[in-house]
Amino acid sequence: MGRAEMVVGPSEKAVAVVAYHVNDTINWWDDVNRSLDWQNRIFHVLAVLYGVVAVVALVQLIRIQMRVPEYGWTTQKVFHFLNFFVNGVRSLVFTFRRDVQKLQPEIVQHIMLDMPSLTFFTTYALLVLFWAEIYYQARAVSTDGLRPSFFTINGVVYAIQIILWLIMWWKPIRVLVILSKMFFAGVSLFAALGFLLYGGRMGINQAHKHKSSTCFYHSYKGCFIF
Repeated sequence: MGRAEMVVGPSEKAVAVVAYHVNDTINWWDDVNRSLDWQNRIFHVLAVLYGVVAVVALVQLIRIQMRVPEYGWTTQKVFHFLNFFVNGVRSLVFTFRRDVQKLQPEIVQHIMLDMPSLTFFTTYALLVLFWAEIYYQARAVSTDGLRPSFFTINGVVYAIQIILWLIMWWKPIRVLVILSKMFFAGVSLFAALGFLLYGGRMGINQAHKHKSSTCFYHSYKGCFIF
């Protein structure tokens, strides 16, 4: 009896080719992930990108200060300062990433890596506050409760993170590190939802600006002072 030969159709060949390329890509990523040279290049690229954003934020802060120095620390100035601080610190962290990973005790590493994320949350929560004040003032709705809510939310977020740091310092276990990362993911999602909500409402306002342009302008001007 002759040996039976298995016939491979076009679909099976296509699947085999895709599987080969996927496996090749995974192997390439593993090589990159294990390569210190590649990691250093990625860290340096991120350091440069964060540095550029920090410089842009600083330039914007200086321009606003020169244009309206009499208003003191407005919401816009605080926003650009926090942007400069967050991205400047991240640029330094990625520039000296290897040194940061050697810091002892280990909790110092977590603080250095997590603090910019906390400040980032405050930065964009401030932007959401700014938009919310404009939105509600344009509709003659009281905004008295917005700023206390902003400070309360930030206070709770910082308090929870500080407690997590203290627990990790006292008893560093993997579960707490994961819990801390999940907490950051949660507050970031919370900020993103506020960003989308009031950013979308501001976009709708702008689309209908011809109906209430004067009211919107005076609301924006009144909200400009922090």
